[in-house]
Amino acid sequence: MSLVLLVIAIVFAALAALLHVFIFVMESVLWMRPATWKRFGLKSQEEAAIIRPMALNQGFYNLFLAIGIFVAFVLLPHASLYGAGVMLLLFCCASMLAAALVLIISNPKLARAALTQGVFPLIAVIALAILGVTIVTGTA
Repeated sequence: MSLVLLVIAIVFAALAALLHVFIFVMESVLWMRPATWKRFGLKSQEEAAIIRPMALNQGFYNLFLAIGIFVAFVLLPHASLYGAGVMLLLFCCASMLAAALVLIISNPKLARAALTQGVFPLIAVIALAILGVTIVTGTA
């Protein structure tokens, strides 16, 4: 059971990380392309230029969370680092989930975007939480 939960957490954390790398590319690399800034609800190149520094910064936050997940994957196979890997995975996924919640609370019109960025880390967090309970209770 615990192996299944760990695999579920890893798969959905990987999907979350890949999505956040994609978001990084849009916000930090491709931001000034009309197809990109229109996707974020902006109406003009001028608006995109004004928001560009914030988008760049936000994109790097997304990248750093994704990198944290990839680092966790490197730690997990090592018995002495397994706990650190699980905690890093949980922290990064919980941070992604929290960001999705902030997005929907701050602007309910962005519910679809929040759902898109929040579903994968939510599933990973749930799997990790159940895994933690099974380990603590000895039902693993």
